[in-house]
Amino acid sequence: MSDITDASVGHAFQLLAGTRVSQNARTIEDMVQDMLRPMLQSWLDDNLPGMVERLVRAEIERVARGR
Repeated sequence: MSDITDASVGHAFQLLAGTRVSQNARTIEDMVQDMLRPMLQSWLDDNLPGMVERLVRAEIERVARGR
């Protein structure tokens, strides 16, 4: 590896070491969780009511047939 490449890689790792993750002692998992939370909430808002309705309807039909 050339000296220029070695210095460039070293500098990149120094920048990475000084990022928000190390300053706030937050893990990558914490950051990913924070990013995914709104996506999951949106998916649940779009899909959960229909899923619950379908499952409740199926359960009502199952119980009604059991009489």
